[in-house]
Parts: sequence; C-alpha cells; structure tokens
Amino acid sequence: METAPAFSELPVGLKSALKTEALRLGFSLFGVTTPSQPATFPVYLSWLTQGRHGEMTYLSAQRSIDRRADPTLILPEVKSIIVLGLRYPRPVDLPGPADIGLYGRVAAYAWGVDYHELIPPRLRELAAFIQEKTGGTVVSKGYSDTGPILERDLASRAGLGWIGKNTCLIDPQTGSYYLLAELFVSMTLEPDTPFQTDRCGSCRRCIEACPTECILPDRTIDARRCISYLTIENKGSIPIDLRPQIENWVFGCDICQQVCPWNLRFAAPAFASDLNPQPNKASPNLSTELHLTPQEFNRKFKRSPIQRAKRRGYLRNVAVALGNSKSPEAIQALAETLQTEAEPLVRAHAAWALGQIGGQDSRTVLEECSQTEADQHVLTEIQAALNNLSNPL
Repeated sequence: METAPAFSELPVGLKSALKTEALRLGFSLFGVTTPSQPATFPVYLSWLTQGRHGEMTYLSAQRSIDRRADPTLILPEVKSIIVLGLRYPRPVDLPGPADIGLYGRVAAYAWGVDYHELIPPRLRELAAFIQEKTGGTVVSKGYSDTGPILERDLASRAGLGWIGKNTCLIDPQTGSYYLLAELFVSMTLEPDTPFQTDRCGSCRRCIEACPTECILPDRTIDARRCISYLTIENKGSIPIDLRPQIENWVFGCDICQQVCPWNLRFAAPAFASDLNPQPNKASPNLSTELHLTPQEFNRKFKRSPIQRAKRRGYLRNVAVALGNSKSPEAIQALAETLQTEAEPLVRAHAAWALGQIGGQDSRTVLEECSQTEADQHVLTEIQAALNNLSNPL
C-alpha cells in the first residue's frame, strides 16, 4: 500500500497550483487547515444540549457528534482539509419586488441551480487534479453541507474569514455570500494562518434586524426561531407567534446578511455562471404559487434548492406570506386552498392567513369550511382564525 506524501515530499508549488485550479473551478476562497478538533466544538455541544437545533435530530446523533469533534473519523487517512468558498449573488445585485404585497421572497442562494448538484463535481475535479500531480497516491473525500463538519470553524481556521455575529463566515474583502465546501486529503499541505481578528466590533445590525430575535450572544442561532429553519427544515406547523415575523419569506432568509456592513460596502460579486441565478425566482407571485399542483411544483423547482422544503412546506410558507400581506386580493386563493387542497398542513395555514386578512369574505369561507373540514388540526386553526376575527387585537 502506497503512503500519501508528506508536505516535504510534495511537488514544489503544489499548493499554489491547487489554489489556481480551485479558482478555475469557480471557488473564490481557498485555504488549508489541519484535521484537529474545531475550537467551537464545545459551543456546538452546548447548542445541542439546549435543544436549539429544533427537529434536526440528525445533528444530535452520536455518530454525527463524534465526527464533528474528530474529522479523522470521516477519513482516517486525512492529513489536511482544503476549505473552499463559492460566491453567489447578493440580493441587491439581482433585485426583485421587495414589497410584502402578493410577492414572496426567496433566499439568494436558491435563485438558481441547487449547489448540491454544482459543487460535488467540482470537488471531484479538484481531487482528480491532485491525483494527477501526486501520481495517484492521495485519498480524498469531498463535502458541501452534506456531512458532519463544523465547516465555518474549519474555514476560519483555514484563514478564509471570521465567524460573524450572524454566524456566517465573513471574508473581509468580499463579504459572506458564500457556499462552503471541503476536500479531505491524505497528504500534508502547509496550513494557512487562522483568521484571528473579529471585525464585527460593536456592530449589532444583524441582531437588531432579525425579526424573530433568533441570533444569540455566543454566535449561534436558535434554529427554532430562525426564518430559514422555519421555512425549510421545519416540516410541521409554523408556531403561531412566529408567523407574522416571517413576513413574505417563502424559502430561507437573507436579512442578517443584507444588513451586514461587510456585504453592503462591496461591488457586485462574481459568481459561478452555472448557478444561473434568475431574478424571477427571487420574488414569486404568491397567489399563483399557492395553486401549484405536485407535478407543477416538481417541474418548476427541478434542480432547485426549494425542493428541500417539499411542496407541502413551500405552500405552507406561501399561505403564511399571503396572510401577512393583509391583502383582500389574497382571499380567493386562500379560500380555494382551504376548500380543495389535499394537504392538511397547507389548509391549516391557509385558515390562519384568512384570519389575518379578516373581513366578511374571510369569515364566510372559514365558517363554511368549519362545517366540512375533517382534519382536527385544520379545524383548530379555523376556529382560532374565527376567534381572531371576533376578537381582533
């Protein structure tokens, strides 16, 4: 069995060549770190203990915890970890309607192709480049938000930036609109100097701008209150007290990045053309979206990150956004959904939305549906909506 080369045995200039190749593949950030335990691991354990991961139970599985503490359990031969960053456009660079109206908002990273399709092939290309340069002796394993890795910690340790108060990795030159990826390799590359400076200073813009107050003092997020979690990872009902704060976000949220000075002060970023970001994907027409059939949903969001929410979750979010619009123009779409939609989760949130909009038309629909609805959870939402109409704040 051949042994992977140590740093002293590697071809001269290999790390520089790797960085050049990574740039060619579309990665604007490149750094190298060791596979030692991440410094933020104790914070991660505390976060789990307090239940701030919500329903993401895969994060608290012992196998997952062990691998986050010790990256060598992921790849026993690992000697170095290459950390990469792929930029995506800021919302300001591809603007769409931002008024709450009857338009929704989608997090900028989801305006194009799912990065889970885009990044892995590029990691394989980089791994093949390493094999070519080292004579095929290097074992590697790539990840892009798909494995038990504290990737922002690794990225900071690889010199790519610091972890901001909003928990995002921030590069001082280009901001935080990045998709991170890692390539574990069985060769010893010279590690980069960790990024030590906290450049957030006394700034609290992200904390103060967060509608649900989910950003915590230890630079973690209470996922149970985060709009991104609520609209994507959360598969059930959105807590009633948080629905108004979601405003018109229907998939993810960019608020804590949009207000960050490190994102506001820079020119329009370059990004991989293969992401194919489309402004029309940023602000969907809510009334139209609410009527998407399963086939239409799958066709429209093929190869899109929005598939992760699934149709029922996405339409649930759309219903909440329509309720937050307070627009009587939304009543017809919500009424039709409450009357005919097959998914109880969507009907339940449509009932809530009608209660938020109010008026006699909403009351009539709710009263009629209270006589025909068979699902108890939906009936509870209908009754709560009717009570809201009878006893407005």
